[in-house]
Amino acid sequence: MKYAWIKKHCDRYPVSMMCRLLGVSRNGYYHYRAHGERKEDLRLIALIKSSFRSSNQTYGTRRIREALWRKYEIALYRRRIGRIMQKEGLVAKRKGRKYIKTTDSNHNLPIAPNLLNQLFEIAKPNQVYVGDITYIKTKEGWLYLAVVIDLYARMVVGHAIADHMQKELVIEALKRAHVRRGKFMPKAIFHSDRGSQYASHDFRKTLKTLRMRQSMSGKGNCYDNAACETFFATLKTELPVQTKHLTQKEVIDAIDSYITFYNTKRLHSYNGYLPPLEAEMVLWRNRLKVAA
Repeated sequence: MKYAWIKKHCDRYPVSMMCRLLGVSRNGYYHYRAHGERKEDLRLIALIKSSFRSSNQTYGTRRIREALWRKYEIALYRRRIGRIMQKEGLVAKRKGRKYIKTTDSNHNLPIAPNLLNQLFEIAKPNQVYVGDITYIKTKEGWLYLAVVIDLYARMVVGHAIADHMQKELVIEALKRAHVRRGKFMPKAIFHSDRGSQYASHDFRKTLKTLRMRQSMSGKGNCYDNAACETFFATLKTELPVQTKHLTQKEVIDAIDSYITFYNTKRLHSYNGYLPPLEAEMVLWRNRLKVAA
């Protein structure tokens, strides 16, 4: 590590001075330059490839830089990571086109006021949940995924998958979120678009039973539910399989597995490159320290 530090700073300080201050020989440093760099490069290439593979080939230079620091305490410039990725043919998957909305807002059901009003930065978990539906193609037909996301750290706390997108789908996703969050949900906001599934009597009754407050986006306003839209785009880009070639059961298993990965391992830029679960745990640990 001393030789690597000298190499990094050799354009600012004399090599002889740095060797003397760090207690190493100049001959040793130049031997490292001649023979050790290649060994170091091979190790870095292996670690970058490992991080790239573990991300289902989705991490770019920013997330790989964060992953290397978190796991190995290796600090690299993104430019160097980019050069290695380019040389090794490591190209991250990129988000495709936006996906069609699956909720029908052309109805006469009651509309809830917009309590969220684009307030995206929440102080702690269990204050605001957002929900939405998307579609996924399989070789046996379409599947529909409904999610409930805690807006604090963008954690998926409930989801349901079915071959329909009726009100029962969003109710099931909310009930699964309740199994996970339970006593923390009363008085929390649940925000969605104006889709008929969320405006239905049965869904509103479920929210009332859970003592939650309903909120809906303004007409034609897609920004309030951006967290869900972003998650869907990420999911469809980063799923490690081509769903259109799989059975519905295989796709359901793949989605379940991805959501676990997303919550517990995927580095999320919104959280300062912490996975959603870890971001929540950091908050609670800090609060416990303050309370102690």
